[in-house]
Amino acid sequence: MATLPLSSPGFAPVLGVTCSLSGKAWRWRGGNMELDADSAGGPHGLNHSIIDQLLLTRGVAEDDLARHAQPTMRGFLPDPSTFRDMDTAAERLAHSVMTGERVTIYGDYDVDGATSAALLVELLRQLGLEAGYYIPDRLLEGYGPSGEALVKLAENGSQLIVTVDCGAMAHEALGMARDVGVDVIVVDHHKCSADLPPATALVNPNRLDESDLGAAHGHLAAVGVAFLLGIALVRNLRTKGWFAQRREPDLMGLLDLVALGTVADVAALHGLNRAFVAQGLKVLARRERIGMAALMDASRLTRAPQCSDLGFALGPRINAGGRIGESTLGVRLLTTTDPEEARTIAAQLSQLNEERRAIEGEVQEAAEAQLAGQHNMAVQVIAGHGWHPGVIGIVAGRIKEKTGKPAVVIALDDVQGKGSGRSISGVDLGAAIIAAREAGLLVAGGGHAMAAGLTIDPARLADFAGFLDERLARDVERARAGAAMLLDLALAPGGLTPELVEMMEAAGPYGVGWPAPRIAVGPVRIIKADIVGKDHLRLVASGNDGRSFKAIAFRAAETEMAQTLLHRSQGRRFHLAGRAKIDDWGNRPAAELMLEDAAFAD
Repeated sequence: MATLPLSSPGFAPVLGVTCSLSGKAWRWRGGNMELDADSAGGPHGLNHSIIDQLLLTRGVAEDDLARHAQPTMRGFLPDPSTFRDMDTAAERLAHSVMTGERVTIYGDYDVDGATSAALLVELLRQLGLEAGYYIPDRLLEGYGPSGEALVKLAENGSQLIVTVDCGAMAHEALGMARDVGVDVIVVDHHKCSADLPPATALVNPNRLDESDLGAAHGHLAAVGVAFLLGIALVRNLRTKGWFAQRREPDLMGLLDLVALGTVADVAALHGLNRAFVAQGLKVLARRERIGMAALMDASRLTRAPQCSDLGFALGPRINAGGRIGESTLGVRLLTTTDPEEARTIAAQLSQLNEERRAIEGEVQEAAEAQLAGQHNMAVQVIAGHGWHPGVIGIVAGRIKEKTGKPAVVIALDDVQGKGSGRSISGVDLGAAIIAAREAGLLVAGGGHAMAAGLTIDPARLADFAGFLDERLARDVERARAGAAMLLDLALAPGGLTPELVEMMEAAGPYGVGWPAPRIAVGPVRIIKADIVGKDHLRLVASGNDGRSFKAIAFRAAETEMAQTLLHRSQGRRFHLAGRAKIDDWGNRPAAELMLEDAAFAD
């Protein structure tokens, strides 16, 4: 492998880049990043020292490398009884299974809610109990369980309701359910207040009174918590002799749902979540779930799914149903046993996803027009009338990426505003939203560190924006001051090979909290540059070693980096930085660079 000398670890600038074309310093992710001739050995200049280095720089202890290199359920799964109320919830569900009670799963309308609901419906089905499900309409009912819906489910015969990915802050709604005599189990992962709602059991690693062992799993998505409840339920039924003459359910076969919900909900991919996703991808590759196979077909996925496919191909299609279509489509798809129905729903979700993209583009354009007046604010709070509430979370994420600051986007109507926020690492937006609600600035609100939702009286918008600015300004300043392009490897173009990409993928799966490796490639000259699609920069670069490669920067056409590279700065050489992937179009697979930054090399 043509590896450039990596002279200094830690905070020394990589390749001397102290200010790139995007204004960032390039630094090593951590540890000693130098790769000598021996560690770069092997038939293609590669060996497992690269995997070890990637694991070490993501926080793995040296004596724990083997467990993280092959993340298995056995290696990471905690005892479900560690979590508060888990055994109570399992006991109550076991009673429903053994007595044939009518059970309804009440899920949120996003991917985490849909996969959580589908997981419990499928598990109970394998246990001999046909549970119903209820997914609220985003526009008509909003986030979380409504008291009216819970009461109606009880009146229609439900004796137990299990809320998934919602309910942790639904004090009034759960009080209404208690008053009509229906039991409610809450399975959630969103932040809680000290005052817990009146539930039969509340299983949530982010309870303030959770044990240290349980709280260590606060990064789980709701679907991960639901899976742990499934383990506890099966164990409870086993002790009661329920499986003496029955087959036990296939818990591992549910991990495709856990993987999809975890990645789509942008949960941190460390610890147990890495095992969930690594093993779930294996289940997905078998294509045994009829609805999931139809979804992969609709996404034109002919190879085994990768982690990125869950976040960028499968997840958005499930989300499209809850955002702008029918909220139940995701659960229907993931629980159907009819291949024709699965194909129909998957096609419908793909169409809705295309419509969502168009709506999202219109809202994003209008939202970005407001940014100029907010450059001094620590948190971008942007609101507009007529914006579709189903896309504001996506737009908030785009604004966050564009500005490097937390963003809250609010869709206003004549009565109230529905908002969604996305944060940056080191800034707990969910806690700030809860504090704003407790201060009387919001009608409702909650979330977790990186994402939050809210309902607001439009008259309180200015007060709310000021509250966030005052509360989070120091955190945002600190987080942005430490922002840098963190790199794992530096290579000459000849080192950018499919073998390198495969080696780096072996330290995955990658996502939030477990970032995909970034590499610097150079020095290179730009031999071709143009804009493709609406605003994507496409490059062909060539190095001193005579090797060339392709690179693409998405949604970057108007950036200073793109404009500089398009004009090639009078033939100057560059270092390019980003994530490597395999381009399998054409006769032979080739490695290409997903370009994120660039710097002058001379």
